[in-house]
Amino acid sequence: MVKPVVIVVGADKGGVGKTTVSRTLLDYFSVNNVQTRAFDTESPRGTLKRFYPEITEIVDMTATADQMKIFDTLNSGLSVTVIDARAGLLSSALASLRDIGFLDSARSGQITFAVFHILGSSIASLDEIAETATFMNGAKYYLVKNFINDTQFFQWDQATYNSYFHRIKHATELVIPKLNEMAYEQVEVASVPFVDFVANKGRNDEPANNSFVLRGYVRHWLANVWSEFDRINLTELAGAKSATRAGEK
Repeated sequence: MVKPVVIVVGADKGGVGKTTVSRTLLDYFSVNNVQTRAFDTESPRGTLKRFYPEITEIVDMTATADQMKIFDTLNSGLSVTVIDARAGLLSSALASLRDIGFLDSARSGQITFAVFHILGSSIASLDEIAETATFMNGAKYYLVKNFINDTQFFQWDQATYNSYFHRIKHATELVIPKLNEMAYEQVEVASVPFVDFVANKGRNDEPANNSFVLRGYVRHWLANVWSEFDRINLTELAGAKSATRAGEK
């Protein structure tokens, strides 16, 4: 039996592009033929589910019944579970995972667990690292600088940042580059995955009429994002091999 993989994408601050990162992960796994399901914790109305309605379920991470939906079904046959944690709930979500024994299972090697921690531009965001670090024993921990919202990280003194970053053994830094604003807006309007926008497909897989120029911007951006995922051997984490480039489907 393939060991389950659980990826939590979150932040303790809103507006840092958390769901955008979740979308790039789902696209990446899709084109690499990794069977994936997703849980959107923006209950009752989720953003992630709008783009991936067939594989996404909206849940309340604080509700025991919904925790059972996620973690009692990890051996359902789908190798990767992506959880898009609601803004401000990362620390509490990790605490819940500790309380149900999930983190112990990850430490013992029964489950592969990874956290994509989306950082904001302020020192307060760096303080989140110290809080999150207490839960990371046995987990893959990725600190993500997301420039999709034109974040400049101007408040970060490098020495200060390093003092936070180096508190966590084996933490890995990822960079999500900025996407052309008009291209990003048009993907939002289309309400389709990035790979479908590039492939000029609509919500029901029908031919679309997306701009050639904007599709090019998205394709180039997605290639850069996926290069970061290749660098950290993300498909190997899921027990697969990387086989595609951005925009291929």
